[in-house]
Amino acid sequence: MSDIAERLNQIRERISTACTRAGRDASSVELVAVSKTKPVEVIQEAVDAGQLLFGENRVQEVLLKRPLLPSKLRWHLIGPLQSNKVRKILPQVEMIEAVDSLDIAKDINRIGAELGLHPKVLLEINVAVESSKHGFGATQIREQLEELYGLDRLYIQGLMCIPPFDLTPEQSRKYFVQLRTLRDELEKIGGAPLPVLSMGMSHDFEVAIEEGATLVRVGTAIFGGR
Repeated sequence: MSDIAERLNQIRERISTACTRAGRDASSVELVAVSKTKPVEVIQEAVDAGQLLFGENRVQEVLLKRPLLPSKLRWHLIGPLQSNKVRKILPQVEMIEAVDSLDIAKDINRIGAELGLHPKVLLEINVAVESSKHGFGATQIREQLEELYGLDRLYIQGLMCIPPFDLTPEQSRKYFVQLRTLRDELEKIGGAPLPVLSMGMSHDFEVAIEEGATLVRVGTAIFGGR
């Protein structure tokens, strides 16, 4: 068994254990293997170990890697998206996880209509109000939710966040609670379900699962450092 296959097995076991602690079924959480900067040969090792869902930060990496890997793979764009890259990426990925403004949501909606697509998206929330991070503020998303729901090509699936990095996973918990609480509030305001919560990375995904994550984005713990 390769190192990557072994690490994947360990991550899956940890996901299952965290779900058990939270009284959840392990099938309620999906692992996004974050393959940014990794060559296709390394990604193929993960595929051989049964991983099919991958996350990339940059449009160009998706465009380069996707044709060289099995067509059965599923791809999420998990980094910020620039308006001039929307047309290129929409046909290539299953979900855009980091819609961070009303403007980019409008661009995705418009180009989705032109391409005959209904893009699945998550709305990125800047939970700690960090100036260095992208995303909607909590007040902003409440004010703009109606306009976002008026974009008829978008399938808004839920929310995602990247809390401040802290080596102590427990420090992330309050931000995961904030995201889940905001999701619950937005469901009531908007009158539509938001079933997906993408939160938690290599160092804190177990805490995220305990607080309701349905997608966890794990890179370093599978592939090692850059």
